[in-house]
Amino acid sequence: MGEKKFLAEQFERHRARLQAVAYRMLGSRAEAEDAVQEAWIRLARSDADDIDNFGGWLTTVTARICLDMLRSRTSRREEPMGPQIPEPVDDAAERDTMRGDAIGPALLVVLDTLSPAERVAFVLHDIFDLPFEKIAPIIERSPAAARQLASRARRRVQGARPSADADNARKRRIVEAFLAASKTGDLAGLLRALDPDVSFRADARAVRMGAPPDLRGAEAVADAFKGRAQAGRAALIDGEIGVAVLFGGRLRIALRIAFTGDRIGGIEAIADPDRLNDLSVTPFTP
Repeated sequence: MGEKKFLAEQFERHRARLQAVAYRMLGSRAEAEDAVQEAWIRLARSDADDIDNFGGWLTTVTARICLDMLRSRTSRREEPMGPQIPEPVDDAAERDTMRGDAIGPALLVVLDTLSPAERVAFVLHDIFDLPFEKIAPIIERSPAAARQLASRARRRVQGARPSADADNARKRRIVEAFLAASKTGDLAGLLRALDPDVSFRADARAVRMGAPPDLRGAEAVADAFKGRAQAGRAALIDGEIGVAVLFGGRLRIALRIAFTGDRIGGIEAIADPDRLNDLSVTPFTP
């Protein structure tokens, strides 16, 4: 029992990072949770004495699980590697820029066009700073080949940055129009921003704070938000456009936003402190 408790404690220490790694690789929160749960199962079956670095061990295991999931997800085949010619040393400034952009939802679409090995190499190196010497065994390639895969992925992602920026700007305009209409009580403006079949759901803490229960349809959601959202600001929530509700400078509610075309198709209100702590929330400057 003592060892199992120790393993559970080690796993909980690294869970948030593992979830972030898995989500960037898979682009699906549900699949990321499955991958992290599988990593826990493998850890629980292991011998703690054989693990020197729990963070590194768990990251490697999670990455391998994600790689297997990517390979089995579709029938997509990897392009031939060709000669393993070492790439030039990466420019640090470029890599930092790519790291920030790669988290956004539009670029998750671009990542889906990469081969599984390219995606794993890119995510582990450019977003999580893992050296190619550690990435190579995960994807069963040489360090030089891992570098080449990441570089090829980076060029694709870099080419997609203008469209990703434009997509985020478009979504931000939709959210800001929604917030403006909400604050002024503009029912017509709210209806213009909402998809006819928009859904709203809130966790238990948000409901206790005054959020409405689950709603469906533009009229119901618009009526619930009319005259509200006074403290709401457009924000990046785990890299996606959403809303941060701040009171006294503190984040109290995060609204995850799903989009249907040029309208809001879904809103999820999160107020549970534990869930908020797991989110990366960056409000835009007014």
